[in-house]
Amino acid sequence: MADAQDPVPGHAPAESGSGAEMLSEIDFLATVEAGPAAVRGGTIRVGSFMAGSLVSVGVAALLFRHLGVVDTGRYTTALSLSAVVTGFTDLGLTAIGMREFAVLRGEERATLARNLLGIRLVLTVVGVILISAFAFLAYGRTLGLGVLIAGAGVLLQNTQTTLMVPLMAELRLGWVAALELARQMVNAALIVMLVLVGAQLLPFFAVAGVAAAVMLPVTALRVRELIPLTASFDTTQWRALVGPVMTYSAAVAASSLYFRVAIVLVSLIASAHQLGYFSISFRVVEVLFVVPGLLVGAAFPIFARAARNDPARLAYALSRVFEVSLIVGVWVSLSIAVGARLAIEVIGGAHFLPATPILAVQGVAVGATFVTSVWGYGMLSLHLHRLILTFNLVMLAVVAIVVTVLTALNGAQGAAIGTASTEVMGAIVSGLLLVRGRPHLKPRLRVVPRVAFAALLGATPALAGGLPIVVRLLLSTVIYVVVLIALKAPPAELLTLAPVRLRERR
Repeated sequence: MADAQDPVPGHAPAESGSGAEMLSEIDFLATVEAGPAAVRGGTIRVGSFMAGSLVSVGVAALLFRHLGVVDTGRYTTALSLSAVVTGFTDLGLTAIGMREFAVLRGEERATLARNLLGIRLVLTVVGVILISAFAFLAYGRTLGLGVLIAGAGVLLQNTQTTLMVPLMAELRLGWVAALELARQMVNAALIVMLVLVGAQLLPFFAVAGVAAAVMLPVTALRVRELIPLTASFDTTQWRALVGPVMTYSAAVAASSLYFRVAIVLVSLIASAHQLGYFSISFRVVEVLFVVPGLLVGAAFPIFARAARNDPARLAYALSRVFEVSLIVGVWVSLSIAVGARLAIEVIGGAHFLPATPILAVQGVAVGATFVTSVWGYGMLSLHLHRLILTFNLVMLAVVAIVVTVLTALNGAQGAAIGTASTEVMGAIVSGLLLVRGRPHLKPRLRVVPRVAFAALLGATPALAGGLPIVVRLLLSTVIYVVVLIALKAPPAELLTLAPVRLRERR
C-alpha cells in the first residue's frame, strides 16, 4: 500500500452539521469510550445478523427442499456470480469510506459521500452487465437470466450499504444492525411466500433486490442528516478518490473471487450432484463468512484513528481484537464440526446428508477467516495497499490451483479441503506480513495454546455417538467456554458485555 493520502476536498450541504458537531463525533474515536462502544456495537451487529441468519436457516430448509439438489446448485452458482459483482464493484470503497470518515470533517465528508455513491452506482451497472454476459455464455439462458435478475438486486443492496458507511464510521452500529436485520426479515418472508405458491427457480433470484428496495428509503431517511443523498458523477473527483487507493481496490476485487472461485470450479469440474452437495455446505458457511467482517470491522475506525498518530494504541487494539477473534473463530469451527450433520438435516434433509463432511471441513475455513480479518484491517489502517494486493493475488492463485486439483481428485470434499487449508495458511501468512518490520504490532500469543487446549477438550462430545447432536453441540460449547475462563484466556475488554455488578466484582 502507498503512503497515507490527503483527504479529498469538497463542499458540504447545510445538513452535514456544524464543524463543532463533526469534531465532537470524530473525537469520540480517540477516547477510552470508543473501545467499549466498538465491542458492544460489534456484538449487537453480530447478534442481530445471527438472529436473522437463524430465520434464514428455516427459510433455506424450505427453499432447498423446494428446489431439490440440482436446482440448489444452480441457485447457489447464480448467487455466487452476482456476489462477485458486489465484491468487484465495492473495490474496497466501503472500508476506505469508513477509514476516511473516521478522520475527515464537514465539507470533505460530504464530498466523499457523494463520490462513493456515484462510483458505486456506475461500477455496479457495468459489473452486472459483464457477469450476466458471462453467465449466458457459460451456463445458458436460465442461469444467465438468474444472474441478471440477482444483479439488479445487487445494485439496490450496494446503494444501501454505501449510505450506511457514515453510521459504521461513527460506531452507530445499533442502527446498522437494525437496518440489516430488517432487510434479512423481508428477504426471508419473500422466499417463504414464493415457496408457498410453488414458484420455479427464476423468481427466487429477485428476492434480495425486492428486500433491498423496501429498506433503501428507510436507510436514506436515517442518514439524510449525516450525508447528502445525491451522487457525484464528476470523474475528476473520482480519480482523486480512487487513484491513490487503486492497489487496494484491485486487492478487494481479487478477494471477492477468493471463495467464489471454489464454487465456480466445482460447477465446471464436478457432477451436478457434487455441485449440489458443495452448494448447500457453501450456503451455510457463506452466512458465517460475514461474521468476521462485522466483528473486526466494528473496531476498524479505532484502528484507523490510532494508525494516524498513536502506534501504541494501534498495537494494543490489534492484539486484543486478535485474541477475541481467535476465541470466537475457533468456537465457530468447533461448533460446525460437531453440528454439521444437524445443519445439513435441517436445511436440506436426507437427500443432502453426503454434504455433512464437506461442511465440517469448510468450518475450519470460517474459523481462520476471523484471524485473517484482523490482519487485513490492520494493513488497511496503515495504508499498506500494495501488500494487501500482493497477498490477495497470491491467495487467489493458490486457492484456484489447490481447489482445481483436489476437486478433480475427490469432488466436493476435495474442494472443501482446498479452501480450508488455503485459508489457514492465509491467516498465518497475513499476520507475519503485518508484523514484518513492525515488531511493535506483534500480538500476544499466550492465548493460542489456551484456545487450542480448550478446543481439544471441547471436541470430546463429538465422540459420544449415543447423545443427540443438539446435546453434543451444547456440551461442546460449555466445555470450551469453561476451560477458556479457567485458563483466563478471554481479554478483560470482554467484560464490557457483562452486567455492571459482575464487572464491579471483577
